[in-house]
Amino acid sequence: MKFSRLLPMDIVKKKQAHHPISAVTAYDVFTAQLADDAHIDILLVGDSCGNVVAGYSTTLPVTMDQIIYHSQAVVRGSRRALVVADMPFMSYQKSITQARKNAGRLMKEAGVAAVKMEILPAQIDTLRAVVEMGIPVMAHIGFTPQTMFQLGGYKVQGKTDVDATALVDLAEKVAMAGAFSVVLEMVPPAVAGRIRAAVSIPTIGVGAGPDCDGQILVFHDLVGLTEKSPKFAKRYTDLRSVISGALNRYREDIEAGQFPGAENSY
Repeated sequence: MKFSRLLPMDIVKKKQAHHPISAVTAYDVFTAQLADDAHIDILLVGDSCGNVVAGYSTTLPVTMDQIIYHSQAVVRGSRRALVVADMPFMSYQKSITQARKNAGRLMKEAGVAAVKMEILPAQIDTLRAVVEMGIPVMAHIGFTPQTMFQLGGYKVQGKTDVDATALVDLAEKVAMAGAFSVVLEMVPPAVAGRIRAAVSIPTIGVGAGPDCDGQILVFHDLVGLTEKSPKFAKRYTDLRSVISGALNRYREDIEAGQFPGAENSY
């Protein structure tokens, strides 16, 4: 059977062909359609939905049910892209059995083709166990938002020689454990380059500089919907101002009796 969607193996082949990989977060049908039409390779249903959709200050409150709900919408709204769902905090940290169950829920109930797991050295066996079920895993190392309090907040990782070497070692371990790709968040570009050269799987950067096999951004940062964006994000448009202007004109038309007009009535 030939699949119309990209599969994890297609993302690996892009690295082998030296073809840059594009990825963006998506949480609903509409943004999934837009990103898919733009031929974005990977749509990540990130636990960042907790920040940009639900208004949480961190990703920690996000639940499995929330990720499944958003993932179902993104799968319905896309046809070509590989859809990957985040495993939220405490959906896999307790035990390997828990990790397998929840990864299976994302595949079965949400319809995604892969899951993403923030990985610390102690979680390599958990990653391997999920892969051994036949579920593709995108690993996430460097700054890991689910452990931000242990890391001391939003801080660049791998700045010292010792920490950089530890990150390279961790990347090699996730690759050997079977991850099909690895997200590198908030690490120095030189460290990202070392990791890219050390592993055969694609590296997807977010605040990791240009020497990665691909890049990912939060949709709301990319299109300028957030008030403030991290340093590594690039705003390609300013939808916040566009939408605000439209809403103000709508209210003004109502107050002036100009909406609805004859053309808006049956």
